[in-house]
Amino acid sequence: MTCRQLTDFITDYRSGALPADERAQFEAHIAECKDCVAYLASYEDTIRLARRALTHPDDPVPPDVPETLVRAILDARRRGGR
Repeated sequence: MTCRQLTDFITDYRSGALPADERAQFEAHIAECKDCVAYLASYEDTIRLARRALTHPDDPVPPDVPETLVRAILDARRRGGR
């Protein structure tokens, strides 16, 4: 599996919908590719932060959220991409 393929399959991997043979290839790639391990961790962090933001939308932004992400979310809201 290539890094590009990994990004294509990440949603199915997380949901458990990836067939066993592709899941094995995905996990073998992760075991050897530090860049994809970092990408997967970033992906997981993004989902965790998004869920947290939607749980209590009026709470202050946590200090570990990058300012650029906050600005991008606010810009998307202003454009109607809520």
